Amino acid sequence: MLRAFLLLLSGAAAAAQPGAADFVDDFTGKPRLVVLTDIGNEPDDQMSLVRLMLYSNELDIEGLIATTSTWQRSRVQPETIRQVVAAYGAVRPNLLKHAQGWPESRRLETLVASGQEGFGMAATGEGKISAGAKAILAAADRDDPRPLWITVWGGANTLAQVLMTARATRTPAQLATLIEKLRVYSISDQDDAGPWIRREFPALHYIVRPSQPDSYEYLYATWTGISGDVFYKNCEGADGTLVTNEWLDRNIRSKGMLGRAYPRFEYIMEGDTPSFLNLLPNGLEAFRSPAWGGWGGRYLHYRPSGETRAIWSQGGDADSRLTSRDEVLGVDGRAHVSDQATVWRWREAFQHDFAARMDWTAQEFKAANHAPAVVVNGQGGTAPLHLEMREGDTLELSSAGSSDPDGNALKVRWFQYVEAGHVPGKGMAALGIESPAAPQTLIQARAACRAGWNQSNQDCATGVAHIILAVSDDGTPRLTSYRRVIISVSK
Repeated sequence: MLRAFLLLLSGAAAAAQPGAADFVDDFTGKPRLVVLTDIGNEPDDQMSLVRLMLYSNELDIEGLIATTSTWQRSRVQPETIRQVVAAYGAVRPNLLKHAQGWPESRRLETLVASGQEGFGMAATGEGKISAGAKAILAAADRDDPRPLWITVWGGANTLAQVLMTARATRTPAQLATLIEKLRVYSISDQDDAGPWIRREFPALHYIVRPSQPDSYEYLYATWTGISGDVFYKNCEGADGTLVTNEWLDRNIRSKGMLGRAYPRFEYIMEGDTPSFLNLLPNGLEAFRSPAWGGWGGRYLHYRPSGETRAIWSQGGDADSRLTSRDEVLGVDGRAHVSDQATVWRWREAFQHDFAARMDWTAQEFKAANHAPAVVVNGQGGTAPLHLEMREGDTLELSSAGSSDPDGNALKVRWFQYVEAGHVPGKGMAALGIESPAAPQTLIQARAACRAGWNQSNQDCATGVAHIILAVSDDGTPRLTSYRRVIISVSK
């Protein structure tokens, strides 16, 4: 018996506040983005900025702010941002042969600014507002219903100055409105501003693994799953061949002016890139909730030790099996469980996508590859599908209508992302997938709460499960697009 009700995400808005564990962003349109970067201290920020330029048609970039960090305490280097933007401008005419929406380089240049020019909270205070802080305030004040993502690649003191200034000059209601609009993804804590922000502004939506403002704890962080295989030795099971300087020489640096702007790494490739990977329109839609998981990793909402309130971070309860770690089959054929696996499980897809887009900077449309467009049960686009089932029901899912812009053959894979999408007060449902490699498959609702779920603290009347459809082409490089199906299972 099939009992399924299809809801588009736009009709399923959450009532919770942005900082809450059950909050889901339901905006439409491109994600808005401000980057805080300590670019110039070592190569990885510049590497990440080159990749970001290749997705600038998919995002509304509203600020590129040069900052300090524990690694660059007394200077900022906006000129390096401008150099990368100029390289992007040189290849933009060719990018327009492949997709629309690429911003003019002149516009991006106007978004470059300097943040606080000293280190940490000592460089903030009354009368110390920087051009970068003013730019963030201006972006946040725009009449736009979409949230504003602040990705912190270095120190966070420019964001601290924004909040400090707003608190001193606005009413409590105006300050609350500002905070409600912001979403922060920080690549660890690289000065003392992050802990100060989280303590002083507890309602702020904040993704981070709290750390010392140095490299001592980096190896534990989710973001190192981007390429931490050799330096951090924490990506056992990942395909390390995709993140070497040799792979990057062949697929990125050899391809035109923007490729030449991509330096060789000293420690790891692009440690800052996970902060914006979840914003990309690949069909995983992970920017809607850090609990959903995607190219930029998956996080859990709880209060880590030493923090004054719950944030989106790493950790969890092994008893309930609710943690921030994923169990993933590695290239060695064994299962691996780690926070880093929430990123490296997607590595082939995001590296191939990167290489294909770098091809766009130099090749004609017919000579390059482009990602498939995914359709599920007749619904196109990237928005998740929401379905309801009862235990014992079966439901057909179909990828009919999915297509490839280059006419390449497509291969499909349906899988349950078993760790994704916990909603407080609900269990994690168990599903069966009858034909995981077929265009049409049957889903069986086996249980509202899967085996191993700690039911002593959950009523388990309803559970949630996330099904991912991955559609890959046979082009060069092979590209993959996704669609997320969120199923609520009741008894």
